[in-house]
Amino acid sequence: MTKRPTFDAALQQLREKLMTMVSASQHALHEAIEALKTQDLAKADEIIENDKKINEFEREINELAIMTILKQQPVASDLRRLIVALKISSDVERIGDIAVNIAKSVKFIGTEPHVKPIVHIPEMAAIVNEMLDHALHAFHNDDIEEAKRIALEDDRVDELQGKIIQELIDLMSEKPEFTNQITQLSFVTRNLERAGDHVTNIAENILYSVKGIRIDLNY
Repeated sequence: MTKRPTFDAALQQLREKLMTMVSASQHALHEAIEALKTQDLAKADEIIENDKKINEFEREINELAIMTILKQQPVASDLRRLIVALKISSDVERIGDIAVNIAKSVKFIGTEPHVKPIVHIPEMAAIVNEMLDHALHAFHNDDIEEAKRIALEDDRVDELQGKIIQELIDLMSEKPEFTNQITQLSFVTRNLERAGDHVTNIAENILYSVKGIRIDLNY
């Protein structure tokens, strides 16, 4: 049987580590978009280097969750919360990887003048970071309604991606000399779309943690 006070303390520690990890991934994503806008190659290098910290957060969360399972032998509902924390940390780590991917695209583009103003891509990133804020709040408060709303925000990310991709396709024929940059910008939008999907996964896992059933929000 779970030793309640000890388990609750471990679960709180997990929550705090997850929140710190989410903040680090949010910061990395924001900085990657800033590097894209300003063509700051040094900032891109810094994002790539700092990804080690996010990976370390995931390792610590994994170790804490596994040790808690081994020592506390939690009942089904508590075990579910620990497993969900592991799954969420995996999605957050992937968002950190996405920031790295965007930073690498910044380096591929280099100092070549932008083929178009970088406007809609930051809008996509801002929505993803908003989604992460809502996911944090939903996780901390076991708020299933807020978790469900995250899927609606993901629809906005998908719509913006479609709009940007169409613009890039049009530019490809108009300005073929910018093919490399256009390709990298399309990679960035694809990465942001994937980041939105990862946050939706987090929302689904929050629902599972609270209700004990799987609900697909990507419908």
